[in-house]
Amino acid sequence: MTRVLVLTADVLRRQMAGPAMRAWHIADHLAAEHEVRLLTSSPYCEISSDRFEVAAAGPDQLAEAEAWSDVMVLQGYVTHHHPVLAGSQKIIVFDVYDPLHLETLALTRGATGPVRDNHVRLSVETLNRQLQRADFLICASERQRDLFVGQLCALGRANALTYDDDPTLRSLIDVVPFGLPDEPPVHDAPALRGVVPGIGADDDVLVWAGGVYDWFDPLTLVRAVAQLIEKRPSVRLFFMGMQHPNPDVPPMQMAVSARALAADLGLTGKHVFFNDGWVEYAQRHNFLLEATLGVTMHFDSAETRFAFRTRALDYLWAALPVVTTEGDWFAELVDHEGLGLTVPPESPEDLADALARLLSEPEMMAACRARARFRPWRSRWR
Repeated sequence: MTRVLVLTADVLRRQMAGPAMRAWHIADHLAAEHEVRLLTSSPYCEISSDRFEVAAAGPDQLAEAEAWSDVMVLQGYVTHHHPVLAGSQKIIVFDVYDPLHLETLALTRGATGPVRDNHVRLSVETLNRQLQRADFLICASERQRDLFVGQLCALGRANALTYDDDPTLRSLIDVVPFGLPDEPPVHDAPALRGVVPGIGADDDVLVWAGGVYDWFDPLTLVRAVAQLIEKRPSVRLFFMGMQHPNPDVPPMQMAVSARALAADLGLTGKHVFFNDGWVEYAQRHNFLLEATLGVTMHFDSAETRFAFRTRALDYLWAALPVVTTEGDWFAELVDHEGLGLTVPPESPEDLADALARLLSEPEMMAACRARARFRPWRSRWR
């Protein structure tokens, strides 16, 4: 039996962000056939599993885990912060589902001078070292794979030897999707309607499932809600997570701006609601199943094109019709499979029209839900 170490720098708490979610499910899937340890290099580990070991690990514990393992699945900056892993002779699989360099460019946008330059340089160097060292690489979509194949070519990893061994290069990098749970969600506790003051049983509830990061565009959505309520006053928008699960991560400026805009427009507590914390991962289904639509908005950027919006995928698990911005993998899926509507970036008018159209056409909503439940696209989209 192979001993597999799965390591994330993200916190492993009841509230989980994308990197932790992905590491958790990779560990859970591998545990069916292998001996698995899931570790976080952060100090926050509050969850456990009866299928695999889960723990927080400092430098000494990481060194021990590296020695114990046959294979390591690593993500993010863990090898930068813990060189003992980068120098390992064990088999290393790097999970590059989060394009570090593009995320850093988006995160530091607006900053100037050497601080931003150093952040961007570190992200590029870290990713390049991973691509150079990896025995194997995994990403979350074919679009991401195209990005990294290009980078592997630039680094010389796609060469005569690797190409002749496998002209597809899938023996070097392949897609490991987030996927969806096999079982549909079942509502087992009230979460929004009649629980959050101001959200009633008959309201049209829009949910934003993930965090509010600086590369997202909640401002266009708040402005669209301000327009939409003139025709449809029953609309309520609920942001499920304003504070990152890692308490050491400060609020993003976009989260601050979204709160300020909602307050300026007189929407806070009436039509726009903010969860000050972060919905527990095991309870997210109750919020999704009480919603009418799932929404996520972003900007037109390279980060958008190659990102993978982990929390938005839960909309499909809950069979929620979706309204999202054009430009990323998820929007392409929504368009291609008829799972909702997509709109141009930074256009409150187009967004308000799309939301009004779905909310006023129950047959279209029902068709979107049916397609999400049937999921014939699952075998075609990864």
